[in-house]
Amino acid sequence: MQRTILDNIAAIATAPGRGGIGVVRISGHGLTALAQAITGKAPAPRHATYASFLDSTGLVLDQGIALFFPAPHSYTGEDVLELQGHGGPAVLQAVLQRCVELGARLARPGEFTERAFLNNKLDLAQAESVADLIDATTTQAARSAMRSLQGDFSRAIHALVDELIRLRMLVEAMLDFPEEDVDAPDLTRRNRELSSVRDGLERVLTLAQQGSLLREGAHIVLVGQPNVGKSSLLNRLSGEEVALVSDIPGTTRDVIRQAIQLEGVPLHILDTAGLRESQDIVEQMGIARTRSAAEIADLILVLLDATQGMTAADRDILAALPPQIPRLFVFNKCDLMGADGKQEDTDHLYLSAKTGTGLDELRQRLLTLIGWHQEAGVFMARERHLRALKLARRHLAQAASEVARAELFAEELRLAQEALNSITGEFTADDLLGEIFSRFCIGK
Repeated sequence: MQRTILDNIAAIATAPGRGGIGVVRISGHGLTALAQAITGKAPAPRHATYASFLDSTGLVLDQGIALFFPAPHSYTGEDVLELQGHGGPAVLQAVLQRCVELGARLARPGEFTERAFLNNKLDLAQAESVADLIDATTTQAARSAMRSLQGDFSRAIHALVDELIRLRMLVEAMLDFPEEDVDAPDLTRRNRELSSVRDGLERVLTLAQQGSLLREGAHIVLVGQPNVGKSSLLNRLSGEEVALVSDIPGTTRDVIRQAIQLEGVPLHILDTAGLRESQDIVEQMGIARTRSAAEIADLILVLLDATQGMTAADRDILAALPPQIPRLFVFNKCDLMGADGKQEDTDHLYLSAKTGTGLDELRQRLLTLIGWHQEAGVFMARERHLRALKLARRHLAQAASEVARAELFAEELRLAQEALNSITGEFTADDLLGEIFSRFCIGK
């Protein structure tokens, strides 16, 4: 997929704001002349060179380290020059402007990594993992992103594609002979290889789904009547006082969002206004937002008062919740009735937000209900990857149903391979590339 790119690009590669060190990165072709113009010398390849960064009149803009990586041994596969100086916004902008004066243009978001992809330094899944590594909010997510960057995900996809290619070669060979001339061992081999690739795809999909959870997290909404302890539970889960707790019904008027992590999985907990009939306009607005939050939740925690049990008002709340969203019934205030928080029911749990009884059980239930389970070798995956894997799975299932019609069987195998290839970029529309790399930060 390597393409010839003639223009040079430049950007500040460090985060906005003040810092001890700031980096201006340039990528393109023939950067030796640019490096000599801005530093007054030709830096040795792959060596740190102390230099002054000069303006057009020879005045010093800054002093620091120049690093020069000649093509193709660089991040982008092109010549790359990094100017590492002081991290003040004004001085970094001055150095960047000097690069522009010397013929570079300002880089688009993600353009450095896009060039690495176009120059075959990274495949598409690896390129996306660069952004995922930067955006990772937990250590577990960062490790999974690094596995993808190192190629674990891509190797798994390539292994599936290789299996599919072997199966397609066998099927195409069988198409060249009349049906009565096809040997039974060939049919057995065909069925065995189809079963193998389907099993392999399920394993990869399972790991990708776990990686998607690490990347996106899960949205968990707390709903229930006023004063059942939603805000107290949020405070307990987050370990800090993020929500006001009061005996006065209707204290929570708006959705309060708090991010926590359990076993490295990011969870977005939403504490909502108590659901009840109210004449208060502001409280009505909060209740409307509660219902909207519930519509897009991955899991709903229905809080009830353990001392009251399921009441008619609780049943009205349940009737208004979206039926397709999984839910867990949490009976709070079990300390008032002597319960210990341990329950065998998979959709019921007793706890005390006041004392902490049952909180560990709740944490484990949350992970189970959102689909998390510890897997060795989890790699970061995006919704795009999951869609492609599920599409490939559908085509392989359809192939199994068309096994008696060789032409249709072969076509379904081709479509499955095409879906898998889109993950690593062997077959990718240009408009998709633009969408992916536009989400990167400038300088990457």
